[in-house]
Amino acid sequence: MFKIETYQPLNVLKPIDDTIWLVDGPVIGFRYMGVSLPFPTRMTVIRQNNGDIWLHSPVKISPELKTQIDALGPVRYLIAPNTIHYASIPEWMQAYPAAESFGVAGIAKRAKDNGINIRLDHILDDVADPGWAGEIDQVVVSGSYLTEAVFFHRASRTLILTDLIENFEAHKIKSPIWRFLVRLFGTMDPHGAAPRDMRATFMGYKPALRRAVDQMIAWQPERIILAHGRWYENNAVAELKRAFSWV
Repeated sequence: MFKIETYQPLNVLKPIDDTIWLVDGPVIGFRYMGVSLPFPTRMTVIRQNNGDIWLHSPVKISPELKTQIDALGPVRYLIAPNTIHYASIPEWMQAYPAAESFGVAGIAKRAKDNGINIRLDHILDDVADPGWAGEIDQVVVSGSYLTEAVFFHRASRTLILTDLIENFEAHKIKSPIWRFLVRLFGTMDPHGAAPRDMRATFMGYKPALRRAVDQMIAWQPERIILAHGRWYENNAVAELKRAFSWV
C-alpha cells in the first residue's frame, strides 16, 4: 500500500571516511496500528585501529555484502542499538560465530514477543566496552517505549543515531497518505526529529534525555548518521539542537 524509494545502490559499502562506511539496506515494514509502514534501513560499519570491524544496526545480510565486509577485517562486534533494531542480529551471529553481540536492555523480551530468538552477549550502558573504548563513545537514552544507545566515532567525528531522529525525504515517498503521516509525525526532511508519538513516551524521562542530548552536543560531531532517511553530512550540532528542541 505504502511505497518508498530506497537509497541505491543497496547492500554495498559506501565510504564516509577512511574508517567508516554506510550500507543502505532494503525497505522493511514497521507495524503501526495494524498497518505496515515502509522504512528504508541503514547500517554503519567502523574499522577500529586494530582492524576489528564494528557493525551498528545490521541490515539483512547477503553473500555480496559479507564478501565486502570480510575484505575490511574480522567482524568482532554486532550492535543492536535499540529496542526496535535487532531483527537481523541472529543471521549475522550465525555468519560470524566468533563475533560478540551487544544490545540495550529489553531487546530479548521485545524480540521474543515478536517471535525472534536473540542472544545478547552484553548489555549496552553509558560505559564503552573495552573492545572499542577510546575510539567510540556512547550514551544510553531510555524511555517507556524506546531505549537507544547513541554512539560517537571519534576519528571521523560522526554521531550515530537510530530512531531518535528520523528524516524522510518527501520525493522518495510515493504514497500521499504516507507522506501526510510523515509530516504529521514531524519526521520529514529537512526537519527530521523523533516521531511525535515517540516523544510522548519520553515525558517522564526528560531530565535524563536532556543530559544525553547535552553529551551528544559536547562531543561536537561533524555529521549524524541516521538509520531512516537522509542523514546529515554537516552542521551536526545545529541539527541536534533543532531536532531536540522539544526536550
